Amino acid sequence: MLQCTHRLAQWIFLGTMVGLLAGAASALFLWLLGLATAYRAGHESIVFTLPMAGLGMGLLLQKWGGPVRAGNNLVIDTVHENSDRIPVSVAPWILGGTVLTHLFGGSAGREGAAIQMGAAIAEEVSHRFSVRPQTRAQLLAAGVAGGFGAVFGAPIAGTVFGLEVVHLGKIEYSSLVPALVASVVGDFTVRTIGIHHSVFPRVEALGIDPLLALKWTLVGVLVALVAIAFIELTHRIRALLEDKVPTLPLRMFFGGIAVVALWQLVGDSQYLGLGVPTILSAFSEPSAWYVFALKVLFTAVTLGAGFLGGEVTPLFFIGATLGGAIAGPLGLPLALTVGVCMAAMFAAASNTPLALSIMAVEMFGANVLPHVVIVCVVAYLMTGNRSIYPSQRLSQEKCGTRAFDGPVRLRDFDPR
Repeated sequence: MLQCTHRLAQWIFLGTMVGLLAGAASALFLWLLGLATAYRAGHESIVFTLPMAGLGMGLLLQKWGGPVRAGNNLVIDTVHENSDRIPVSVAPWILGGTVLTHLFGGSAGREGAAIQMGAAIAEEVSHRFSVRPQTRAQLLAAGVAGGFGAVFGAPIAGTVFGLEVVHLGKIEYSSLVPALVASVVGDFTVRTIGIHHSVFPRVEALGIDPLLALKWTLVGVLVALVAIAFIELTHRIRALLEDKVPTLPLRMFFGGIAVVALWQLVGDSQYLGLGVPTILSAFSEPSAWYVFALKVLFTAVTLGAGFLGGEVTPLFFIGATLGGAIAGPLGLPLALTVGVCMAAMFAAASNTPLALSIMAVEMFGANVLPHVVIVCVVAYLMTGNRSIYPSQRLSQEKCGTRAFDGPVRLRDFDPR
């Protein structure tokens, strides 16, 4: 009993420290991101300089930003391998790089910055207090949870995401308390500072029946197909550029040219940056069938070329506009379908169906249940052993037909 009390007090103290710092960093990041987005919207000609901005950022990253280039995979590897420290310098690097990506018009998200900042902060806290390796791993999960919960205003989803994302198909409950504390404190810190999140409409209640369940199953399959296209396209663009273009600055330069060319060809700025206005409008207006596909292309080129940023908000955009395109033909309510697909798209791409089901409730209200769970689970299963985070570990295949002697990185997984 006494030992449990001591551990609980330690988790609460350290989780609070991580949450406060991750929340403050996320608040600063969201504020700067808002300024960058507003400036770009008022001065769209700046997008033409994206190739040169990529060249400059690439030079800096190549010389000094090595750990940042690994992205969220660095965090996942560190949790599993108890490897070298994540340098605290990752936080300003990923913050500044992501803001610049959005300022110049790259199509990227924000969770990558929040997760990596949270993990770097948690690493520094664990080092300062000289905690044991097991506690260090728990604090890293708490850093992920604190960053995610703070940047999206979804503390419970952030908690589960921090536990679910590092190991496919397994939740590490030993990290539950510090992750919960860090996520709740991080979200509270952002709100206290005065940063406001996007407000989504509450969906209306809809009873489930066999025909509706069948429709949601079909939606889950469609979501999985789009998630697979996004994952494969992003990875293949990255692999192709790394093979054909020898240096990061040139890869980012050519990637910037490609994004600018796409922007001019399409003639629409909604695919630049986060795309939050398009996400919000999808709840009230049906989306054209090609909108989600274009966002897949813009984002895959941006991230595949090496620009900093996350995948979550672009995947929300892709899911929301896919839902807006299929709701009418399937005879489903527009707002409910948009919200369900928005959550399920990221659930499928990141292998986090529980976290995103909870996030949907935090965003759209409890009426989104059980619909979002059905679609998230189907999409998660149908995506197979793929992920936007190839460092996720797999203990057995999703279908349960084969187990492994130890956790296997998805990037190393042999399907034979």
